[in-house]
Amino acid sequence: MVKKLLSYLIPVNVIRKKSEWSKDLEITWNNGELVLDSKNTNYSYGSLQRILRKGLKTIGYDTVVQMEHILVLGVAGGSVIKTLVDEVKYPGKITGVDIDTTVIEIANKYFRLNEIPNLEIIIDDAFEFVLKTKEKYDLIIIDIFQDTNMPNFLFETFFIKRIGFLLKQNGCAMFNTMLLTENDNQRNKNYLDEVAILGFSTVVVPRIEHHNELIIFKNKET
Repeated sequence: MVKKLLSYLIPVNVIRKKSEWSKDLEITWNNGELVLDSKNTNYSYGSLQRILRKGLKTIGYDTVVQMEHILVLGVAGGSVIKTLVDEVKYPGKITGVDIDTTVIEIANKYFRLNEIPNLEIIIDDAFEFVLKTKEKYDLIIIDIFQDTNMPNFLFETFFIKRIGFLLKQNGCAMFNTMLLTENDNQRNKNYLDEVAILGFSTVVVPRIEHHNELIIFKNKET
């Protein structure tokens, strides 16, 4: 409790851990909230939770709460899952996929993800998982980072097509991206062009928390 109160004045470190995938991870009390950070960016809660919350509000809480199955690619501390469960009051199935066992251990210990009854966590590479899964999803949330780096496969035509294939008829995907350079701006422009060519309609939520841009897409006929 003392650390929590002190955090309204200065951030208070709780633990630091090394991760094979995310390198340096840190749990900190900040303004009365526990947050998970990597070396250079917020990984869960804090600004990331605000970013993904805005995306869910753009889709519409009333729409999300009626969905049956949501896939989260990139769990980290699970802030978007907490938003779904605690704020949206989402009652359906959530499948979370993350390659990093260390970050999931942290999420279970400090954010109690393992106590959420409608959540299944799968330790796997996101690319491999979307190739293997036979499920269809109402919403796919893509939030995959290694610190501030985004894997190249996220922007490849094959992956975009596969995400579209895994969506139910009225489903949509929400993709969190980070824009740090002019190359990143061009990368996102190319991505939007590719999504349009493939027949999806898009909504862009630009420049959230300075560096993030959310891309939401679905089939035009839905």
